[in-house]
Amino acid sequence: MSKPHDHSLSAQFSRGISEMKDSWRVLLHRGPSQFRFWFIALLIGVSAGFAALLFRKGISALQAWVYGAEDVNYLHSFAADLPWYWLVLIATLGGLIVGIILDRFTPDGRVRSVADVIEGAALNEGRLEMKAGLASALASFLTLSTGGSSGREGPVVHLAGVISSWVSDKIRADGITGRDLLGCAVAAAVSASFNAPIAGALFALEVVLRHFAVHAFAPIVIASVAGTVINRLAYGDVTEFSMQTPGALQFYVELPAFLMLGVICGLVAVVLMRAIFFADHVGDVVHQGLRIPRWLRPAISGLLLGVIAIWYPHIIGVGYETTELALTGGLVLSQALIFVVVKTAAVAITMGGRMGGGVFSPSLMIGALTGLAFGLIATSVLPDVSGTHTLYAFAGMGAVAAAVLGAPISTTLIVFELTGDWQIGLAVMVAVSISTALASRLVDRSFFLTQLERRNIHCAAGPQAYLLALLRSDAVMRPLGDPRCASREECEALHSQGLSLENGASLEAALPVFDRADAVFLPVVEVNDGAEVLLGAVYHVDALKAYNRALVAVAAEEHS
Repeated sequence: MSKPHDHSLSAQFSRGISEMKDSWRVLLHRGPSQFRFWFIALLIGVSAGFAALLFRKGISALQAWVYGAEDVNYLHSFAADLPWYWLVLIATLGGLIVGIILDRFTPDGRVRSVADVIEGAALNEGRLEMKAGLASALASFLTLSTGGSSGREGPVVHLAGVISSWVSDKIRADGITGRDLLGCAVAAAVSASFNAPIAGALFALEVVLRHFAVHAFAPIVIASVAGTVINRLAYGDVTEFSMQTPGALQFYVELPAFLMLGVICGLVAVVLMRAIFFADHVGDVVHQGLRIPRWLRPAISGLLLGVIAIWYPHIIGVGYETTELALTGGLVLSQALIFVVVKTAAVAITMGGRMGGGVFSPSLMIGALTGLAFGLIATSVLPDVSGTHTLYAFAGMGAVAAAVLGAPISTTLIVFELTGDWQIGLAVMVAVSISTALASRLVDRSFFLTQLERRNIHCAAGPQAYLLALLRSDAVMRPLGDPRCASREECEALHSQGLSLENGASLEAALPVFDRADAVFLPVVEVNDGAEVLLGAVYHVDALKAYNRALVAVAAEEHS
């Protein structure tokens, strides 16, 4: 009986030795390049961390100089004592300078943001526009320093993406590597902004790369930790917010209230997003109807923001002072409700006016105010079974932000890491899950993906939708004269019926034509000096094969 057992042990030992040899060969051949890649990820993490730190400190320094604030964490308190005309002048001049910068250095006068980072990851091998990206960072910096009502995290994420794009170009990275490096930069930027390494890593995977591939996890975590270290060297290991009272639920009977809060926060998030899109549409109509120079559009928005700030200086900048008041219960119900409305309008004016900044911090502020208002009502109606109203503020902060960003996992973790209080987890998770589920049905999944959808970029539906826009007809065209291509007469016959493709047309445009015409092939034509030249034909089967190969490549990347 011992011989089979010995034979089994011997076989296991031999397999173990063989696996060790295979592992050693992998380490010798792939290890050095993998380590070099992680080292690059570390450098990008450090660079993005310093970019986030300098961006934040630069805004604080300029705000302190412009508004005369001794502590920019309490900016609106200082601004409230300034002459009204100074508030209007600061915001208007800031908008004017922003408009001139964007008009000169961007082709469309539009600030680049997180939506463009998502587009770069999906459609451009992890690359972003360099000149327009740097101009957008400067525009956002000035917007946030001179009265704009937006957030700093979005611009920092895009600026970090510009850094990774430069590195990718220098090392001639392929698409997978470029996307991974972009994820590293985003993770470090978010981590450095919030002192939240876990949330930073997951935000890059959940929002930007939109997959959780194992090969991307290690370098992104390395970069995220690097960004956090940069933040802690400057500010210490402290949380942005803290609960002043215990955050425990008063029995599980209180959970239905957080379900209701999730519904309300989801609707508030949708109102915020649609208000921004409506303001952008109104801005376009006014801009085109009155033929206003595009560089003047941000100045007009700045003027409107300055007028609002006369009565409500709380809208200026990131708004962390007001968020802190909401989270500590320092506001009454009427104040919380009014500030929700005013801040939503101010954010819509800022973004619709083509000024700079992001939506992360505003959504945190609006969420905290919404949660506080709901909590004040809930705890007064059922005081015997209710916890503290500030717990609702924390849950609301996460619920609105998660719905706007379309990032329930990373936003939940950001709330935990911003507060350092993991005991509020149950309430936050319930509210976040409901708000995200509701809002994603009323918009295209998130604010960023809806922005892209409005530009006719279909990232919300996944790679099966946007990959067709990347594949060009000339890549699968059979040239005229090729034995596998139809004859000139057959091509001309279809072209005369209006069934043809322009040279370079995407398969997104080609496949619907195939479906309508039920054609085996479509001729490809090019216009030269007003004359149409027949180049070849695209066959339906070739287009489908190319589409299938692209889907397989994406699936392989996401599951590697």
